[in-house]
Amino acid sequence: MTLTDTPIRLLICDVDGTLVRHDKSLPDENVAAIRDLSARGVAVSLISARPPAGLLGIAQKLGVMGPMGAFNGGTIFRADGTELATHRVPHITVEALLRLYTLPNVTRWVFAAGLWLTSNPADPHTPREVISSGLQPQAVADFTPWLGKVDKLVAVCDDDPTMDRIEQEAIELARVTANVVRSQDYYLDATAPQANKGEGVAQIARLLGVPLENVAVIGDQANDISMFRRAGLAIAMGQAKPEVKAAAHLVAASNEDAGVADAIARYIIPTLNG
Repeated sequence: MTLTDTPIRLLICDVDGTLVRHDKSLPDENVAAIRDLSARGVAVSLISARPPAGLLGIAQKLGVMGPMGAFNGGTIFRADGTELATHRVPHITVEALLRLYTLPNVTRWVFAAGLWLTSNPADPHTPREVISSGLQPQAVADFTPWLGKVDKLVAVCDDDPTMDRIEQEAIELARVTANVVRSQDYYLDATAPQANKGEGVAQIARLLGVPLENVAVIGDQANDISMFRRAGLAIAMGQAKPEVKAAAHLVAASNEDAGVADAIARYIIPTLNG
């Protein structure tokens, strides 16, 4: 038996580094391929570290109505804004991680109550996050009023040794109270324990009535590995790191080369014709 022996009935795509290019533009080839796949009767969904506001515009272009997963699956919602499930980071864990991330070269982002709060609005990653999140940052000196409402806490830093160190310390500090994983080399996300893409994919598939063996997922980062382990068909992007590719069944072209369209044509459509 080969991977193409099991027909794919649901495709769930990561967004940044997968569906969109590095400049956050959405290739026309990906739009056409996904709309064609939908016309063939295959459901399509999105799952991302982005907040819901950062997914709605893309979902509209693709014709995706939901359910979808934001905050690495911490919030499952429909295109009309209806929230189907919400999981937040515990208050005490948020406090501890904020203290850990209080370093001169680390910017702290908190996504809570539909807001994006930042310790440094001048961070060089801010303009790109405005595009990704669909939100405008609000600079704050004190995150205390939002500690019990946090969907995602992010440490932002371009210094690899610093990120490597605080990643390990954050994982040890959070233990079972939060899911800590990088969504980009320079973003360290902390979400609720249930907010991981593996659980998110399982929830979306369950809501759509599709067995996991008939689900294909596409991603490019370490936070996508958990969904690779749950889906019947896992596809890594061409630019993904070796450990991410090793966790997938197959590898497509890069996100700069419309890798989602490539994956659909080479790996998903053939399962429908078997």
